[in-house]
Amino acid sequence: MKIREPAVAGRFYPGTKKEISDMLSEILAKEKTNIDRTLSTKQIIGAIVPHAGYMFSAYQAIHFFEILKDSEEQFDTFFIINPNHTGYGADIALDENDYWETPFGNVEVDKDFYDFLNFSESENAHKFEHSGEVMVPMLQNALNYDFKIVPVTLTSQNPKNAKRIAEAIFKANNILNKKICIIASSDFSHYVHPQEGKRLDSFVIGEILKLNSEGVFKEVLEKNISVCGYGPIMALIEYSKLVSDTPKVKILKIGHSGEVMPSNEVVDYVSILFYLED
Repeated sequence: MKIREPAVAGRFYPGTKKEISDMLSEILAKEKTNIDRTLSTKQIIGAIVPHAGYMFSAYQAIHFFEILKDSEEQFDTFFIINPNHTGYGADIALDENDYWETPFGNVEVDKDFYDFLNFSESENAHKFEHSGEVMVPMLQNALNYDFKIVPVTLTSQNPKNAKRIAEAIFKANNILNKKICIIASSDFSHYVHPQEGKRLDSFVIGEILKLNSEGVFKEVLEKNISVCGYGPIMALIEYSKLVSDTPKVKILKIGHSGEVMPSNEVVDYVSILFYLED
């Protein structure tokens, strides 16, 4: 049994279960009146969720995890699709490990999907990558049931790979028939003035709300917008359109690091829910 040890515990999030829970409880106390809990009654497809340090991005992320916690749906498996910041591994890479360790304990990797996905496997692609790891303790903190994960890290972010991921997950689950949820891990504009980040992000968010993955790609490239997980975002958009002809998209929370630590160079964070109407 191979276990992936946490790479960023004690840095991106606290190093113990109690410290994580305490931090997220403090953040929730500040955000709870802003969380649209009516969305927990919807059929959740997935969400775009930021992946920075909890002290900065959990104010946005916690909206999704609270909706997830309130949902009557219980998911078997969470696909965590994240950008590859380290450059190790193939264009699209699954993890070789059987479990991921966090301060909350181990979470099993759902290898039932591996034979059907037909992606490369690379321990190194995930070993030092933070953008998938940070989702797991938040899932563990929110949910009172066991679940598995399928971490998918993406180096080459383009419409072809996004569609390949979406179609592979959709076809695999047509066979396995599990209750799955897709997390697209992404921060938005990096190290820009708050007003400039808001302006740039609006171009990408506009295409997300139109479920236009090609539009997301076009805006990011043409305007040089530093959204780091646009590939995972495109994959979630494409997957949602395979699940339904009429998927819904709702912005949960928009913010930036300057709201926590004042600065003229901030990183933007956006949580967006993808769901079906009952």
